[in-house]
Amino acid sequence: MIALITGATAGIGAATSERFAQGGYKLIVTGRRASLLEELKVKLEKRYDVQVKTLVFDVRKPDEVEKNLSQLPPDWQKVDVLVNNAGLAVGLSPLQEGILEDWERMIDTNVKGLLYVTRIVAPWMEVHKKGHIVNIGSIAGKEVYPNGNVYCATKYAVDALSKAMRYDLLSSGIRVTQICPGMVETEFSQVRFKGDLQRAANVYKGFVPLSAGDIAEAVWYVTQLPAHVTVSDMVIMPTAQASATLVNKQL
Repeated sequence: MIALITGATAGIGAATSERFAQGGYKLIVTGRRASLLEELKVKLEKRYDVQVKTLVFDVRKPDEVEKNLSQLPPDWQKVDVLVNNAGLAVGLSPLQEGILEDWERMIDTNVKGLLYVTRIVAPWMEVHKKGHIVNIGSIAGKEVYPNGNVYCATKYAVDALSKAMRYDLLSSGIRVTQICPGMVETEFSQVRFKGDLQRAANVYKGFVPLSAGDIAEAVWYVTQLPAHVTVSDMVIMPTAQASATLVNKQL
């Protein structure tokens, strides 16, 4: 069994990679930071005695996506599980004060990157009439919140694309799942606040957020169900979070 996981250098991607290695899968892990991918490869191969291939590329660049994925040997193209995890939020400004560069980065990563990777991998799955595509969405794809504008729009797109994939791939036997986390303590807020570690840390104070491992367990669960069972959509929240903006913080 082979799992391909994008954005595997940290957070949910790294945790999901470890969970599938623990389950005995061969892994294809992708990301932009070569040193972190290599560290992950060494750790997983040593700890779980599995084979791990690393592909260093930016999902925003279709030429890089195609070049790296197409160079995989035929046996490695028999991907059983694709986890479209690469994604980010940049900035937290009202729309009228938005930074175009931030908008482009989110749209290109969260929407186009998911499309570029899926466009190549889904046909591989179609040949074998099986496979499972897991798209990591967000509560931001279910509810818009103040200053979330473009990030929310990209995650609403993931929600729509997950449904569209389910329709388009129905006859192929390929399962499609969207997993939508609430607040998960990873590098997410550090990236959103452009390296402001104090501001990022404050996001998770006063309550117990989700961990990357919690989401990895959810990905593992949905992919290990019997072939006739598909969890189409899953929303996962910390117990202290009831909506995108309503969090019971004990400060």
